[in-house]
Amino acid sequence: MEVKIINNRPVKIWTNDVEETAMRQIENLTTLPFLHHHLAIMPDVHTGMGMPIGGVLACDGAVIPNAVGVDIGCGMCAVKTNWKMEDLPAHVIRKEIMKGIRARIPLGMDHHKEAQDVKYLPQGHDIDKMEIVKRRQHSILHEVGTLGGGNHFIELQKDEEGNLWIMIHSGSRNLGKQVGDYYNKIAVSLNEKWHSVVSPEIRLPFLPHGTREFGAYWNEMKYCIDFALCNRKLMMERIQEVIADSLKGIEFEPMINIAHNYAAIEHHFGKDVIVHRKGATLARKGTIGIIPGSQGTASYIVEGLGNPDSFCSCSHGAGRVLSRKAAIHTLDMKAEVKNLEAKGIIHAIRCQDDMQEASGAYKDIEEVIANESDLVKVKTKLLPIAVIKG
Repeated sequence: MEVKIINNRPVKIWTNDVEETAMRQIENLTTLPFLHHHLAIMPDVHTGMGMPIGGVLACDGAVIPNAVGVDIGCGMCAVKTNWKMEDLPAHVIRKEIMKGIRARIPLGMDHHKEAQDVKYLPQGHDIDKMEIVKRRQHSILHEVGTLGGGNHFIELQKDEEGNLWIMIHSGSRNLGKQVGDYYNKIAVSLNEKWHSVVSPEIRLPFLPHGTREFGAYWNEMKYCIDFALCNRKLMMERIQEVIADSLKGIEFEPMINIAHNYAAIEHHFGKDVIVHRKGATLARKGTIGIIPGSQGTASYIVEGLGNPDSFCSCSHGAGRVLSRKAAIHTLDMKAEVKNLEAKGIIHAIRCQDDMQEASGAYKDIEEVIANESDLVKVKTKLLPIAVIKG
């Protein structure tokens, strides 16, 4: 971990690989008057919207919608099984399991044609007080249990003992984007009205704690976090059903779940503050988390060490080294496919546009994990067997 002083504010960084545009965003964050104590930057850092992905920002009395992002509640889940990979033929994976998953779970922009049961939605929320969530109640009945696109994935993996695992990366679908965009626009309008000292050019408008707008955003954000979990749980349930149809007698352990796009009120350095994790994972002492690699590389189940310097956080993945556009235009598809097939991985690369999610578009996950050895300890290393991308 390296400490830089930027605009007289400490910035603690767990990598020496920060792209220029991400560093400018880090500099912008240090100008926020309500920044608490220091800024923490995880080893998977790369450029985001307003705030870099892989950033942890603690604020005194303010929430920034753009510091949470538009895929609110996006995160990981994983389940270990008792099935040994040596007993699972490749043709069963391809022709039964992968085919069955694709039939049960809509991918990319696709939604369920039929509305799902309302029991799959979050419970215990006062929806009547939520502008966006209330408006989208019908739509999300078609969205729950769907993967989405971009870097979201379903992956079959094996641990070092040969046990089959299931891993999912997904979020709150279009609901999170609608909530994020809506409240960011409100924050922009209010900040202009108040003549805020936060420059509009850095795209970090805020909502002060105690205001009606803060409360409205906070409630809808929490719903999105819960919806994203419901989304992952339903997908995991249906994947397990597909696998159980093919592998009689298989058993599944309880699901591990962790989000990496959200804000929460936590106590750090003597004060209750609002911690924004944008592409960062909670790593309190004893917390079990998931740090995925890229398509074709290892993923990790980790245990948090509770390092206060990172606000008890760690990376959320490998982190991009190439933008989506740059990856499509520069990566060699044949070389990427050859690498995956040499490892025996059933992959999701079909055309040059798929290079945006190829291994070459991401940082080295082994280096990322090594850089955060003071934030987490590795419990389980997982290697990919088969990948479905959105």
